[in-house]
Amino acid sequence: MPPKKKVNEGPLDEVMRAARFGRVKNTLRMGFVGLPNVGKSTITNLLSGSNTAEAANYPFCTIDPNEVQAIVPDQKFQYLAKTFKPPSIVPAVLKITDIAGLIAGASEGAGLGNAFLSHITAVDGIYHLVRAFTSDEVVHVDDSVDPCRDLTTIENELCAKDKSTMEKVVEDEKNRIRKEKGMSRTSEVQVSDVFESAYSKVTALLDSTKPVQTGDFTGAEVSIIKGWNLITTKPQLYIINMSKKDFIRKGNKFLPKIKEWVQTHGGGTIIPMSAEFEQEFADLSDDKEAQKAFLAECTQKARDMGLTGPQFECKSIVPRMIRAGRTALALQSFYTAGEKEVRAWTIAKGTLAPQAAGTIHSDFERGFIKAEICNFDDFKALHGGVASMAKVKEAGKYRQEGKSYAMAEGDIVEFMFNVTSAKKK
Repeated sequence: MPPKKKVNEGPLDEVMRAARFGRVKNTLRMGFVGLPNVGKSTITNLLSGSNTAEAANYPFCTIDPNEVQAIVPDQKFQYLAKTFKPPSIVPAVLKITDIAGLIAGASEGAGLGNAFLSHITAVDGIYHLVRAFTSDEVVHVDDSVDPCRDLTTIENELCAKDKSTMEKVVEDEKNRIRKEKGMSRTSEVQVSDVFESAYSKVTALLDSTKPVQTGDFTGAEVSIIKGWNLITTKPQLYIINMSKKDFIRKGNKFLPKIKEWVQTHGGGTIIPMSAEFEQEFADLSDDKEAQKAFLAECTQKARDMGLTGPQFECKSIVPRMIRAGRTALALQSFYTAGEKEVRAWTIAKGTLAPQAAGTIHSDFERGFIKAEICNFDDFKALHGGVASMAKVKEAGKYRQEGKSYAMAEGDIVEFMFNVTSAKKK
C-alpha cells in the first residue's frame, strides 16, 4: 500500500482552493440551485442538449432532482477525432443535476425544503442561478424581481442548513474520541486545537452568512471540515439569467448590484447569460446556417445600438458554463487515441499516472509499469497530418513517465501494465 500523502500546507491556486473540500473522484457533479421559476430546468436542458428535465412555469415543477450529462466542449479532443477518424469517439461529460427551487424557510421545512437541501448535499458544486429578467408570463415566487434579495434568500437557507449541521459536530467528535479510547459515554473529553480552530472559523463565516468555502483554512483544518459535509463548502458559480435584449447589449440594470453582492459574500465567478437567447439558438441546432444567421442578426442588433467590438459578438454561453463547472470541480482530461477509438477520460486535477490508468480499468492501475505520454500541442505541431506518433517520437517529444507523474491537462497517453494471476494459497 503506498504511503499516505502529506497534508498540503502551501498556498492553493484559485481552482484548487474552491475545490479543496470536495471528494477526489472523476464522477463529480454540478447542481443548479435557485428560487422557483428562475430557469433551472430550461438551462439544464440546454446544457445537456436535450429535454430531459421538465420545464414548466410553476413552483416545484421539478420535485425529484433530474440528472443529465453535458458533453464537455473540447477543441483538442475534436482535433484528435478528426485526425484519427476512429469508429468510436467518446467525449468527456459533466454530470449536472437540476434541483427544485428553494424558498425562504426551506432550512426549516418550508416548501419541499429539507428534501431539496438533501439533494444539494449530494452534488459537488453549485450553479447558483439568479433571475435578472422581468416577464409577465413567468411568475416570481416573491411577486417581484430582485436578484440581490434572491441571492440573500438562497445563501441564508444554505448557511442555515450548515449551522444546523454544526450543532452536532462537537458532540459527534467527542463521541468519536470516546469510542477510540474506550471511554464511557459520560466521560468528559477535549477536542483537538485544530478541531476547535476549524469549528470557530466555520461558525464565524456562517454567522456572517458567508459560504465556508470562501474562508482561509490550514490543510489540517480542511481535512476536518471535509468530514462535516457542509453545503457551503462546495464551489459556487453565479449564473445570471437575463433577457435576450440585455444579453445582446451586454448590459442589465441588476448586474452592478449583483457583482457587489457577490464580492461582499466571499467573491466568485459570475456568468451572465440568457436562457431566452440560448433556447432560440438551440431550437435551430438542426440547421447550422440558420444558427449562424441568428448569431449575425443578434450581433447586428448590438451594432444598431452603437455597440461594437469583440465583446458584442453574440455567441452561446453554454460551452463556457460547462467548462466553468468542470473547472470549479477541479476536473481535467487526458486522451487515448488510436485507429479504433479516441476518448477523453476525466480525472481530478493532480491525479497521478497509476490512478489515471485506473479510470480505464482497475488492472491498468494494479499492474502499472509506465505511461508513454505526448503533449497535445507537440502532437499537433509535429504529426504532419498522419494519425500516428511516429514523427513525435522522431522529434524526441514522446516520453515515458512513472508512478509519481501528475497528469497534465491534455496529455495523450498509452499506459503500459502487467497483471499476473494471484498465487494459489
